[in-house]
Amino acid sequence: MFRRSSTPSIWREMERMQREMNRLFTDYTPARYRSAPSYPAMNLWADEESVIIRAELPGLKPDDLDISIDEGDLTLSGRRSPEEMPKDATYHRQERNYGSFTRSIRLPFKIEADDVEATMKNGVLTLMLPRAEEDKPKKITIKTQ
Repeated sequence: MFRRSSTPSIWREMERMQREMNRLFTDYTPARYRSAPSYPAMNLWADEESVIIRAELPGLKPDDLDISIDEGDLTLSGRRSPEEMPKDATYHRQERNYGSFTRSIRLPFKIEADDVEATMKNGVLTLMLPRAEEDKPKKITIKTQ
């Protein structure tokens, strides 16, 4: 007679318990101990000609920002001022952060820093960073004899 082992069901139960413990720790960890997402949120994509970056910066004006490129790193920094509220008002919830911020990202290739274009519309900063000519892929022709 073939006897079925109970080992697989024990492992399934252990995995279920681990998932439950992970869920409990995630759900009940105070917000101050959770890691915050990077600010500002950015999307970056590239093709052979350029890199395009979009960053969400609601409520900021172009004068509040500083954009720099140094040795392949793009740095976006600035300051977000707190909202003004009436003297007799009391916060019931405050989720929007304020203060200074800096975010640096490594660019995927060399760019022409003098030709970078920056525009801001509806709180979204768009950076167009053209690829440096010397860094573009080169096609090599094969000569026949």
